[in-house]
Amino acid sequence: MSDIVLNAQSLSKTYAQADGEPLNILKNFSCDVKAGEIVALVGPSGSGKSTLLHILGLLDRADSGSLVINDRDVLKLSDGERTKIRRNDMGFVYQFHHLLAEFSAIENITLPQIINGVGRKDARARAMDLLTQLKLDHRADNRPAKLSGGEQQRVAIARALANNPSMILADEPTGNLDPETSDIVFNMMMDVVRGQKIGALIATHNMDLAKRMDRIIQF
Repeated sequence: MSDIVLNAQSLSKTYAQADGEPLNILKNFSCDVKAGEIVALVGPSGSGKSTLLHILGLLDRADSGSLVINDRDVLKLSDGERTKIRRNDMGFVYQFHHLLAEFSAIENITLPQIINGVGRKDARARAMDLLTQLKLDHRADNRPAKLSGGEQQRVAIARALANNPSMILADEPTGNLDPETSDIVFNMMMDVVRGQKIGALIATHNMDLAKRMDRIIQF
């Protein structure tokens, strides 16, 4: 098996506009991400970063090109097959944490595993291990409203890692945080991602963070 967990070749995406003129969001975009490699995706707002992440995360479809995840061509798979890959191979982190307000931190991390068929005891053990790695084990039973912004985002990162994905896609994961908290959360995320040999593609406007990743793709 290749150490390249994601390979995109010549991806293009166009949207129709009311005036009939096509809006080209992506044109012949290519990249690959290796296991354990952290790649920054930088560019101005509206340059297509979020659209790209949606396509790579199988939340949207490209008009043309190829996309291979873990040696499997995924671009033309059925919706059901794409859902399985999202659940098993991909982890998502957004600018806002999107935690379930009625559940505790550990429950937010346990639920995706249970949905994926993991037993409750093993799912809880995995959740607690991730919270410990992110220095949040003492907050396991707190609901999101009782957590700080940085703590909420660390729980969201743990949730993205819960099902042992081979690839993390993150869209401005520290964009809502102050600079000091952003730095702490970013360092913790990088430590866990590198430690587990997960590929990561992270869209950010923060060039200081981008320069600390392994490679930068400039839009």
